[in-house]
Amino acid sequence: MYVLQTCGLTKAYGGRCVVDRFDMHVQQGDVYGFVGKNGAGKSTVMKMVMGLVAPTAGTIALFGEDVAADGDACRRRIGALIEAPGLLPASSAFDTLMARALALGFPDARDRCQEIMRLVGLSAVGRKRTKRFSQGMKQRLGIGLALLGSPDLLLLDEPFNGLDPEGTRDIRSLIMRLNETFGVTVVVSSHVLDQLDRMVTRYGVISGGRMVREMSAQEVKEECGHSLRVRTSAPELTLVALQEAFPHIAARVDPDRSLCITGTFDAEAIAQVLHAQEPSVLELSEIERDMEEYFVALMDKEAPSC
Repeated sequence: MYVLQTCGLTKAYGGRCVVDRFDMHVQQGDVYGFVGKNGAGKSTVMKMVMGLVAPTAGTIALFGEDVAADGDACRRRIGALIEAPGLLPASSAFDTLMARALALGFPDARDRCQEIMRLVGLSAVGRKRTKRFSQGMKQRLGIGLALLGSPDLLLLDEPFNGLDPEGTRDIRSLIMRLNETFGVTVVVSSHVLDQLDRMVTRYGVISGGRMVREMSAQEVKEECGHSLRVRTSAPELTLVALQEAFPHIAARVDPDRSLCITGTFDAEAIAQVLHAQEPSVLELSEIERDMEEYFVALMDKEAPSC
C-alpha cells in the first residue's frame, strides 16, 4: 500500500512553477530518501502534503485516502519536521513538548513527553531553555515534537543540517530504530548522501519541481557499482549475443546506445564473446561510478516547465 502518493501535484507562485506535475510513491515501511538541489521543491512538496500550502493542481493521497475528502484525519497520522523546528526560546525542551502534547489532548501528556525525551536523547537537558540549545539539540527536539502523536508517517526535511558527526550518527540511528522497531514509514530529504546510503530503502530524485526518477536502494547500488561499458556497431545484436552466452547477466542498452553490464561479470569472458561476434567492438571499459556523481547527474537533468 502507498502511505503517500501524489499525482500531478503542482504549485505555482505568480505564474512560476515551484512544483510541476509531481508524482511520488512512498510504500508502507519505506525509508524514502528525497534528493534534490536547494530550491528543487522538496520543502514545498512536504508542506503541501502537510496541508501548510495549498496545491495549484494535482492530488495527494495518504494511507490510500484522497486528502480532499478528509485531509485532517489522514494528517493526524503524520509527524513532520520541515525546514526548522518552531521552538519557544524561553521554554525548556520538556515544556515545549508538554505544550504540544496538551494541545493534542494527550491524557498522559507528562509520561509521553518523558518517553519522547528519552527516545531523542534529551533527558539530560530537559529543563534547559531552548535558546541555549546547539543546532543538534534543536533538531532532536524538532523530531521529538514530530513524534509526539505516534505517527505512522514521518516527514523529515534536512534533519542532518548543522549536526556534527556524532549528532548525525545519532539521528540516523534514531530514524532507523523508528522504522525497524516501531514500523514508522519515513520520508527524509537530505544532501548528506552517505548517510542516506546507510538507511534508505527507496529514493526519489526531484529536479526543477519534477520527479526525475524513483528507484530502490538496490537499483542505485547496481547502477553506482562496478560496471562494464560496451560500445559496438550493433548494440541490440550484441545484447542478444551476451544474454545467450551469459543467461544471468544484467545488461541494458543506455540512451547513448552503449551497453551497461552490472552485477557480477567476467570482463575477459565477455571480451572473448564480443570479438567472436560480427558487430565491431568500439569500446570495452570497466567503470567505477561514485554515488554522489550519480545523483548529481540525475539532479542536473532538464525538467520541463508548466
